[in-house]
Amino acid sequence: MGYAFGVRFDETDLAALSAADEVRIETSAPDGPVHRTIIWVVVVDGEVLVRSVRGPRGRWYREALANPDVALHVAGRRLPARAILADDAATIEACNAGLREKYRHDPALGSMLRDETLPTTLRLEPAAP
Repeated sequence: MGYAFGVRFDETDLAALSAADEVRIETSAPDGPVHRTIIWVVVVDGEVLVRSVRGPRGRWYREALANPDVALHVAGRRLPARAILADDAATIEACNAGLREKYRHDPALGSMLRDETLPTTLRLEPAAP
C-alpha cells in the first residue's frame, strides 16, 4: 500500500474527525488480528493527531508503531491512514492545545496530558488511493 506523505485528509474527513468526540482506530500487530479501539482525536491546523491514554502500554499504540498501517472509523466511514510518531515538542504542544480545546469539559482530559502520555502522540496521514 502506498502513502501520500505530507498529504492531508480532505475537508470532509477533517470536519468529521473534528466533530467526533470519539473514533475507533483499527490496528494490528504484524501478522496479527485486527483490533479496534475507541480513542480521542484532534485536528490542529489540518493535521490529525492522536495519543494513547495508557501511554506506551496501550495496545493500539504499540501496534501502530509496529505496523503503521491503521484506519480511523468515523461517521460510518473507514479512513485508511499511516501512523507517524510525532513526539517533537511543537507537535506535542499542538496536540495538548487541541485536546484542551475539544475536551475541556471532559473529566478525563487530565489523563491525556500526563507526562507519560505525551511521547505517544501520533500524526495520522491518509493512505494513498
